[in-house]
Amino acid sequence: MRRRLPRLLATVVALVLLAGLAVVGSAWMAPLPERLRAPGSTVVTYEDGATAHVFLAPDDRWRVPVALDEVDPAYVDALLRYEDKRFYAHPGVDPVAVMRAVVVNARHGRVMTGASTLTMQLVRMVEPRPRSLRSKIVEAHRALTIELHLSKAEILEAYLTFAPYGRNVEGVEAASLAYFGHSANALAPDEIATLLAVPQNPNVRYPSPGNAERLRAARDDIAGFLLDTGGLLPGELGTKNGTLEEVAESPVPASLRAFPREAPHLATALAGRHPAGSRIPTTLSRGTQRMVEELVRLERDALVRKGVHNGAVIVVHSETREVRALVGNLDFWEGEAGQILAATEPRSPGSALKPFIYALAIDRGTANPAHLVRDIPRSWGSYTPQNYDERFRGLVRLETALSESLNLPFVGLLHEVGVETFLNRLRTMGVESLDARPGHYGLSLAAGGVELTPLEVAGLYATLANGGAYGPVHVQRTEQPPPVRVFSDEAAWLTARTLRIKDRPDFPSRRMFSGTPSGIAWKTGTSFGHRDAWAAGFGPEHTAVVWLGNLDYRPARDLVGSEAAGPILFDVLEAVEGRKAVDFPRPEGLARVEVCRYSGYLATDACPHRAHTDAPVTAVPTEPCPFHQTLAIDLQTGEALAPGCRDGRDWEERQYLVWPATVRRFLADQHGDLPSPPAYAKGCTPSGDREPPVILTPQSGQVSILIPGIDPLDQEIPLSAEVDRPDARLSWFVDGEFLATVDVEERVWWAPTPGEHLAVVVDEAGQRAFRRFAVREP
Repeated sequence: MRRRLPRLLATVVALVLLAGLAVVGSAWMAPLPERLRAPGSTVVTYEDGATAHVFLAPDDRWRVPVALDEVDPAYVDALLRYEDKRFYAHPGVDPVAVMRAVVVNARHGRVMTGASTLTMQLVRMVEPRPRSLRSKIVEAHRALTIELHLSKAEILEAYLTFAPYGRNVEGVEAASLAYFGHSANALAPDEIATLLAVPQNPNVRYPSPGNAERLRAARDDIAGFLLDTGGLLPGELGTKNGTLEEVAESPVPASLRAFPREAPHLATALAGRHPAGSRIPTTLSRGTQRMVEELVRLERDALVRKGVHNGAVIVVHSETREVRALVGNLDFWEGEAGQILAATEPRSPGSALKPFIYALAIDRGTANPAHLVRDIPRSWGSYTPQNYDERFRGLVRLETALSESLNLPFVGLLHEVGVETFLNRLRTMGVESLDARPGHYGLSLAAGGVELTPLEVAGLYATLANGGAYGPVHVQRTEQPPPVRVFSDEAAWLTARTLRIKDRPDFPSRRMFSGTPSGIAWKTGTSFGHRDAWAAGFGPEHTAVVWLGNLDYRPARDLVGSEAAGPILFDVLEAVEGRKAVDFPRPEGLARVEVCRYSGYLATDACPHRAHTDAPVTAVPTEPCPFHQTLAIDLQTGEALAPGCRDGRDWEERQYLVWPATVRRFLADQHGDLPSPPAYAKGCTPSGDREPPVILTPQSGQVSILIPGIDPLDQEIPLSAEVDRPDARLSWFVDGEFLATVDVEERVWWAPTPGEHLAVVVDEAGQRAFRRFAVREP
């Protein structure tokens, strides 16, 4: 017997080892619980890591995956002290806890305590089973599987993600948001105790009026246990004399809070681009986003009453091009259109592109803010633009034309710089919504004949704010390409200076009372038919864009950029920038250029008064003043003399203001007779180089349609031209038939007949111009 005992013991040990190896081997070969791979809630965060928006997980639960270092260490320490103090020592089953449970339960004759480890609890969370001895054995085996495949940190993270907190809330992060309204990265002691209490019996302890007392009792018991075991220090609890008075007096959450659902349009768009359960960081500023959302909320009802149901507001940090706030629409819950991210919808910008035509023309040396430009009725082919107020000013400074948002001067300026040249600049600044077909766009670009998204417009204005350097606007921090120089620093500065001329549209005289110059450069836009209202601008640090309209293109008479969108823009920018005087340093590359005080062009000897204006050193306009002429005047007759006629006459040079024929014609219609320089003496006309006439109407390729039933004499077509001499006389012919000889300021009217026609105009020197046009019957 003595000889067989060692052999028996060896056999038992071997069998135990074999059994142990079999258990371990089967646990190793068993797959991890499928639910551990279940994606959680997608979470969109602010730039500081705070939660901005939480989505339901695909299984319709609020479950926010969380890393161990993202949870308050005090909570993790308390969890291990209370639930599994030997967590880091056991392999998923704690033999010491098992033996203790057997002894205690046998002594009392009923179940008084359990031996479940955190790993075993995790198994129950992801693979629920009926409570039985067999289930305990299975859970122990599955716990071993988890321990063999995952690290202790990964097991803890899984527990923190799947712990039940009542209803469809799972995980400590989701619970902290639902219970306390903040993340689990910083928890108060009473909050720690609450989060430990609920998972033990979530159905009767989750925050609700009916569960309040049970939750309070469980929380206080756990807080007392932690205090006794050193898990929480009295100072942490805020206790008096080592008691739990204060923690007991702390209220327990009475209900589940709504999960953060801020920036819903952007969050929904980002969630659609990432796998379920992703944590998506953004560049949004928590304070700025909430402020802008509140400003939009305050305006929403008034806008809806005016028939405006959609809108977007974007705030960008100009230097980094990071989006600080984005309100994607007026109301996310207003029908299907309310959930569309309007910030990415192409819309007509109205006049909002004029500053970029302005900057481009300055950089090309074809324009200067001081230039006098025409604001008179004009046509370019079949395109005959109007100003918004259907009025014309005659001659205005270019900077006034931009400040007043006049269409005619900018259509003419775009004609000078070229449509394709301008489109290429827009593409360089990240505009991708343009139609790529050649010739698709025309001069109506200057007045909104194109569609851009609010985000694209924000990129354009951020370029001006950055001194003409473009970088893509973005909502997530990724590596960005280096800035691209689109405009010179000087052109951007001159453009911004012009855009600061006016103060906020709903209080234009504010500077008279405050004495503070505006630090906001801004521009508005109103699309044709009152379908879009825009306001875009920038202060010292931020760029903002406001778009209002209806995504179904319904018009509304209140959709006027300056009236609807402008005040919101100022509210936003003044909130993020503050109302303070700002110094905008003058670029070193600006030169002071002497110009004619009247016209703003380079001064000539004929200009009686001079002034100075700013222009880029590399792009100083070279065109001399076209409005002043010096003539030699015969003192006896008062007539002008050419150089070859001056001998033997008493004459002197005099300076005269001369308007182009079209301008003179418009001004004469508005103001009556205007002074004009004297005509040349007979036979004393200058013989030097002269420009031939330029036909203004009819337009090249013009096709006129005869209206049936109306006499052609009542449908006459005007013939007009322009020459460089105000006293010139022009002779007109159509199809070889002489019509009349008139002063350059006069029009000739021709009664139309169907067919192809050729108009010819001839000046006194025999120089001529031709124009083909057609008349059709319907």
